[in-house]
Amino acid sequence: MPNELQIEFFYLKKASLVFRAVNNKVRLQILQHLQEQPRLTVTELYIKLRLDQSATSQHLSVLRKTGFVTTQRDGKCIYYSINPKRIDDLNRCAKELLATEHEYQ
Repeated sequence: MPNELQIEFFYLKKASLVFRAVNNKVRLQILQHLQEQPRLTVTELYIKLRLDQSATSQHLSVLRKTGFVTTQRDGKCIYYSINPKRIDDLNRCAKELLATEHEYQ
C-alpha cells in the first residue's frame, strides 16, 4: 500500500506565521538594528526607525510572539535582544527550502 501524502495543515499555518513575522520591512529593520546594537529599548528603536512608539511596539510584539526577540527588564526599561537560536533555526530552514527548490522547477 503506497504512503499517502499527509499535509500537516496545523504546522504549515504556524510556520507561515513565523515566516510572515520576518517578511516585513520594518521588522527586518528592527532585527538589523538589534544585530548592530544587541540591546535596545522601544524608545531607542522608534527613534532609529522614525516610527511612532505604538507602531514600533506592535512590530516588536510580533517578533516576540514568534520568538525572534527576547526581553529583559532593567528597572523601568525593557530591553529587546535578538534570540540567536531562533534566527539560526530560521536560517537553517530557509537554506533547506532553497537547497531543494531546484528539484521542483
